[in-house]
Amino acid sequence: MGIFENLKAKFDLPAKFWIVALIAFINSVSFTIIIPLLYPYAKQFGLSDFQASLLTTSYAVAQFIATPILGRLSDFMGRKPLLIVSLLGTVFASLLASFTPFAWLLFLARILDGLTGGNTSIARAVISDTITPSERPKAFGLFDAAFRMGFVTGPAISYFAQNLPTFPGVSPLGMSFFVGAIIALLAVVLTFFLLPETLLEREAIRLSWQMFGFGKILQSAKRPKLGRVFLLTFLSGFTFTIFTFAFQPFFLKVLNQDAQSLAIVFTLIGVVGVFTQVFAVEPLTNRFNLADILAVAIAGRGVVFLLIPVFPVISIFVVLAAMLGVTNSFPLPLINSILSTNSSDREQGEILGINASYLSISNAVGPPVAGLLVSISYSTPFWVTGVLTLLTAGFALSLKSMVQCGKKENGSIVK
Repeated sequence: MGIFENLKAKFDLPAKFWIVALIAFINSVSFTIIIPLLYPYAKQFGLSDFQASLLTTSYAVAQFIATPILGRLSDFMGRKPLLIVSLLGTVFASLLASFTPFAWLLFLARILDGLTGGNTSIARAVISDTITPSERPKAFGLFDAAFRMGFVTGPAISYFAQNLPTFPGVSPLGMSFFVGAIIALLAVVLTFFLLPETLLEREAIRLSWQMFGFGKILQSAKRPKLGRVFLLTFLSGFTFTIFTFAFQPFFLKVLNQDAQSLAIVFTLIGVVGVFTQVFAVEPLTNRFNLADILAVAIAGRGVVFLLIPVFPVISIFVVLAAMLGVTNSFPLPLINSILSTNSSDREQGEILGINASYLSISNAVGPPVAGLLVSISYSTPFWVTGVLTLLTAGFALSLKSMVQCGKKENGSIVK
């Protein structure tokens, strides 16, 4: 089979999928456009470092609670209406954050965005509705690629949005929220006019405590093998989110940079990460044990964290950020591969969903810890998360004797 035939086979999916993939890309752009500016924007309202960290936590907690509920409601009410409601929540939340004169309204905007932030899980349900089981791995891979591209594009758009003419009462940083609202509104229009309803048979509405899924999350930690993998997801996410918050005040106050430069660094990390996933992840997983790669990648991340306060110079920081883009490309895909291999076909969706919940919990816990550590000094979070990350790498290596995580052959993991 030639190159063109390979490409055709790889991208030969129904039109509905590409509409959903485009919506996922636009949605991730509208979300990531505000990541580089949330901390400096919070400082404009006079919030302390710890209070600023709670903006991220409030979003993550709200999303953690609401995502399984929105996904379950889409089984009752249909995918399309819930997807539109979810996207409209992002539109209104972004507009509120852009024009708000009060810090408490900024918190309200982040909570609203989190409560309606389950659109990715609904989009995945659309794919499951429309794609045959044999094509789903390919479809979800392309879907994730479209979502990751948004993480590259969003921070870059944030840089340009800060240079736009402002409205009365809106700062240049607030303009990024406004542009994010416009982009999310575009996703709403595409969904309304181009995406048909994919759920042909709806269930009768049954509201229950089980919709939250908390019981399964707690029980999953006790599973003999997968419980350790779930714990690794939490530890990896927890240590990384300490960094993602702490490096912003460090970048702005220690390195004396501005919010636009912060957006450029986020873009750099995203670009390097995409290239690493395209050209390095699969070849390495075909040659080496997944646990070994996972441990090395997490350890490399820890070394970067420890080096940042040692060399507080912008040129070295940029190099370290690029290295972080490389090391950060491995943990989540490899953990998902290990989980997929060590669970049956019937529980794939449930297992990956539980793992995503552990990641959401880490995203909620990490930022306030970072906010407290920043109050000690701007270097303290890097020392703490660097050591914790190296310990996490050792824990990742222990999976080698606990679960099936050998190298890949023909798309499957072998011992």
